[in-house]
Amino acid sequence: MIKATKSIDNVTQNLLAIEQKVVEDIRITSDDCLYLYEHAELGFVGKLANLVRERKNGNYTFFNRNFHIEPTNICVFDCKFCSYSRLLKEKEEGWELSEEQIIEKVKSYEGQAITEVHIVGGVHPKMGLHYFASLIKKIKEIRPDLHVKAFTAVELEYMCRKAKVSYKEGLQILKDHGQGSLPGGGAEIFDETLRAQICEDKATTAQWLEIHETAHSIGMPSNATMLYGHIETFAHRVDHMNRLRELQDKTGGFNTFIPLKFRNKDNQMSHIAEVSVVEDLRNYAIARIFMDNFNHIKAYWPMIGRSTAQISMNFGVDDVDGTIDDSTKIYSMAGAEDKNPALTTEELVELIKQGGRIPAERDTLYNIIKDYSAA
Repeated sequence: MIKATKSIDNVTQNLLAIEQKVVEDIRITSDDCLYLYEHAELGFVGKLANLVRERKNGNYTFFNRNFHIEPTNICVFDCKFCSYSRLLKEKEEGWELSEEQIIEKVKSYEGQAITEVHIVGGVHPKMGLHYFASLIKKIKEIRPDLHVKAFTAVELEYMCRKAKVSYKEGLQILKDHGQGSLPGGGAEIFDETLRAQICEDKATTAQWLEIHETAHSIGMPSNATMLYGHIETFAHRVDHMNRLRELQDKTGGFNTFIPLKFRNKDNQMSHIAEVSVVEDLRNYAIARIFMDNFNHIKAYWPMIGRSTAQISMNFGVDDVDGTIDDSTKIYSMAGAEDKNPALTTEELVELIKQGGRIPAERDTLYNIIKDYSAA
């Protein structure tokens, strides 16, 4: 921490004032958050973030046993940063899983202690609300204990629009068929000017926020994300996180916040250099300090790599996602560190222990299934 001296400069004085707020568990402002981005070094924000992290979750780092189903990468939208989706005209480079293939994927985990299936993919015009509601019902018939976390707000906006139902009606249909929560994808960056440059044809900021608020209103929790490290400024990051913090104040429905690093392989923004690992860690730390009403900050290890995920546990992160089981291509196709994203439970436990933390297996809603503190 910074020590005060008689000849203290203005920057140090301002950082000391922010530090004092964090130590006293007083909410920092958006201006404070921007000041950290502009002036604070990694070690400074890391110590403060670790304080907040341990205040909320002690020495625990959480993970779950999950797998992903990506029904298709065919998508009606054209996001400039996406290396994963294929437009309808590029169908030869895409895939479409049949309902039978998806059901077989679920059945392949029979007898395994998997607690969550994460279903996201491209926005396909033929895979609509009622198709997915029926699919979820069949998944729950096979595995009643499996939590279904499914569909970004971008997918949901399109589904509801095509089905001519309100967001509340559409979400209630999915909930009635067995869906438990929403992932946080599709948020990207909320600033409307930037959004018009990188993903102008998909769900707007207002729609994303409305869909998540609506989900919370019917008892369906969700996650939140932010895509960083592209053309946004620090001020855009602060604005994005502040909108999420305000919605969390209102609903309390978010489980976790997940900063997602922009990867530049094979997309329309490949000319933009990726930010450094130092900036990744600074971003996690500042997010942990600012997002005081979020209980958890997650590092998605397939995206940043196992080593960085391990280090991030000292910079505010208390969750490293799950086993994945080589079942997602969204980040591997964009040049992520892990080309084959799969970790066994034992490997995840060891990764967390080697990082000096106590592993805790959780369910989707952060109820602890197994505490490894005595293991």
